Amino acid sequence: MTSTHIDVSAIDFAALGTWMDDRGLPGGPITGVAPVLGGTQNVMVRFERGGRPYILRRPPLHARSRSNEVLRREARVLAALRGTAVPAPRLVAAQTEREPVFYLMEPVDGFNPSTGLPEPHASDAAIRHRMGLEAAAALAELGRVDPGVLPGFGRPEGFLERQVPRWLKELDSYGELDGYPGPDIPGLPETADWLVRNLPRTFTPGIMHGDYHFANLMFACDGPRVAAIVDWEMSTIGDPLLDLGWLLATWPSNNGHVPGLPEPRELVEYYAALSERDLSAIGWYAVMACFKLGIVLEGTHARAFAGKAPKDIGDVLHETTLQLFERAHQFMGGVLG
Repeated sequence: MTSTHIDVSAIDFAALGTWMDDRGLPGGPITGVAPVLGGTQNVMVRFERGGRPYILRRPPLHARSRSNEVLRREARVLAALRGTAVPAPRLVAAQTEREPVFYLMEPVDGFNPSTGLPEPHASDAAIRHRMGLEAAAALAELGRVDPGVLPGFGRPEGFLERQVPRWLKELDSYGELDGYPGPDIPGLPETADWLVRNLPRTFTPGIMHGDYHFANLMFACDGPRVAAIVDWEMSTIGDPLLDLGWLLATWPSNNGHVPGLPEPRELVEYYAALSERDLSAIGWYAVMACFKLGIVLEGTHARAFAGKAPKDIGDVLHETTLQLFERAHQFMGGVLG
């Protein structure tokens, strides 16, 4: 949640209106235009037309190299999930044939807990505890969707076998940055070796969110239900248990801004009660998530040495990497059972 300013000038509203007319959406003037802050660098704008509210999502005016492809993938996933019970933003229409790619979705009636808790959540400990369980339940629902709704999306064959080599290669690539002395991460070789030795033999492919953590969830305003899983740009077909591992790896150790959340072991038990997946190796997935996320965050630390990222942010993220590898060792020790 880093965006603080949205450049609405990136959107040609006259052309947008014509495009909406061609798709039979309600007509009339576009009103109530307001930026939606938070999330990624993509532009999100709320507006109304014909008595109906929309959220438009598109790349920034100066798009990154993969911005349009990322939004194509998001739109495709949201379209596939539209007829399922997975809580996701409801796609209205998408323009993916030419660039810039954009799509329209219905606004989500909910809040993100990273921005604070409304009532009754703020004063009701039972609701806050249940919010954690609902996070696991929403993930289990995603894990039940047949990946066949997204043919050719991702490469599930050999997905788990690729993970450790893929992220060690990423870590090695940081050595090309000027001034970076190399990773000073205690336990790195031991963790990589443990992951290779304990690799799950089989898994059932499914749709993965790819960045499943509390800040990518919106909750209903009147209770603990997950209103929507947001930011699908990392989604793929892989092993959905890695999403659960990611949730465990990023779970607030001190409950952060939502006091009273369930313990990680309780999340696993709740997910297991709702899923037919084999969770006997869930510790591996939690360790893998710590390993991957730690290496990703170390990239900013490395770029800071080269003057390509602020030093204070690089230092903070390096400390987070060290904490993730400490957490990985706790998971390796069997804290999840």
